[in-house]
Amino acid sequence: MAVLLENTANCIWLAFEALQQDKSGTVHKSKLKVLTANIGTLLDLYGVEKGLEHYRSALTLTFNQFKYYLKTEVFSSLPNKLHLSELRIYEHKIAEVCWLVCRRKYLSRDLSVFSEDSLFQLFRIFCVLAELAPDQNDDNIYQAIMHPTEVCNIAHSLSSSLGCVFDEEDFMNLSIAVGSFRLTPFIAILESRCLNNVDDCLAITEAVTDIHQKIVEDVIKKGYLSKRGYIFPTMKEYWFVLRPSELAYYKAKNERVKCGSLPIEPGCKIEPKTGYKIMLHTSERSFELGTSDHMSRLQWISALQLASDHAGGFQGYQQLQIAKRRLQRQGRVQEMVRARVQLQQERSARQAAEGQAKELEAVVKEEAKKLTELEQLRTKLERLLEEETQAKRDEEIVRGLQARVLAEEWEKRDELERLQDEQRLLLEEEREKRKEYEERQRQKEEQLRNAEERLAQLEEERQDLDNQLKTANQKIRFAEDKKELLEAKLYQAIPVLREGDRVRRAHSFVPSTKERPVILEVRSGTLKRPSNHL
Repeated sequence: MAVLLENTANCIWLAFEALQQDKSGTVHKSKLKVLTANIGTLLDLYGVEKGLEHYRSALTLTFNQFKYYLKTEVFSSLPNKLHLSELRIYEHKIAEVCWLVCRRKYLSRDLSVFSEDSLFQLFRIFCVLAELAPDQNDDNIYQAIMHPTEVCNIAHSLSSSLGCVFDEEDFMNLSIAVGSFRLTPFIAILESRCLNNVDDCLAITEAVTDIHQKIVEDVIKKGYLSKRGYIFPTMKEYWFVLRPSELAYYKAKNERVKCGSLPIEPGCKIEPKTGYKIMLHTSERSFELGTSDHMSRLQWISALQLASDHAGGFQGYQQLQIAKRRLQRQGRVQEMVRARVQLQQERSARQAAEGQAKELEAVVKEEAKKLTELEQLRTKLERLLEEETQAKRDEEIVRGLQARVLAEEWEKRDELERLQDEQRLLLEEEREKRKEYEERQRQKEEQLRNAEERLAQLEEERQDLDNQLKTANQKIRFAEDKKELLEAKLYQAIPVLREGDRVRRAHSFVPSTKERPVILEVRSGTLKRPSNHL
């Protein structure tokens, strides 16, 4: 089908470009088989890629050759005319396949602002608005380019949806320098010129979705309307989306739950009613819709009439508008060509007139020679007079400048003297502060010296205490040796003590509160000592 192929030619070309290994404008058949098989599967055609093996003897194909194969072997199996809704479904599926082939190139961009869904929608918008143009150097190499006016319209719509300011003059200067836009510059322009530091990803996604619905899905108008029910004749509010083929209504603005749709047919009658209501008459029945005010009713009546005028066609409303804009641009180009031809003719006539003027000038030149000499003499005298006058003026200016310079020099001198006085005062204050600092430093050093002397005294005292402790430890060891000797003598004096005998100590080192003597139980095992202690 020629219409479907033409509508998806840009998508297929972008996928074809992504499959290229170099800039030769050709792709290997093995890669094109996968793309052809996917497109055939979407169209319920299987095995259409096998014909590529016998199509031409070369291993690679140009885009023109690949497009011709798709036209004759794939799209020719479809009916010549498809309903607009079916056409839109096929276009969406083919665009998804082509996007899967080339999306890596656009998702791997640095500092990308748009989400993957938004990039796919921008891809669809670009494919609808762009044109396939052959390269100037090679007719076999194509480029999908978008006219600057279309880019400007999309950028202006996106900026308005996000509440940003769009500098149209700056964009026009950029478009003059760049010319036509490819897909990557188109996305970069939208990110740099339209978002203006907008960080709300949800708002960006909604704005891109609105533009996508308008350009790709042929959405003419959206908004809230009241609809009278068929079973229960009450007015209930829904979110309506108007396309050339239908007026769909949803439960909420997010368009997730579709409640139904009203058919829009060619020749539908739309008439206003009292109470800001609209009657939509179709071939099956009439529908009563309600708006909020008079202006909304006028807008909906105009949109419904527009949808009725374009209903039942085999080409989308936006596709027709884009074709009209292209024809207008081509008409303007032809007008520019005609203007250039007319300008060239005028330039030739002017050159002829200039030739005649040169001949007349040669005749008049000799007659005006003497007058020219007199004029030169008068001019010379006037120039000398002006030079003398200018010299006097320059002298006066120089004197004035000298006087001004002298005055400035005096002012600078006064300022320097004042600065010197301030510097002298600052130096004196600095000297006073330095003396005070030196005095404080001397006192600190004195305190530090006293502290060191005190520390030395404490060190000497610590050494004396260490010596005393050593002496006490020696005395304790000597007392312990004597104790052991006495115990040995006691063991010799009393060799045998019965078990349970007690030794009464008359004296104790620890004072006791009791008057009775302390009886120590001496066991025989504790008094046994080896003979070598004697």
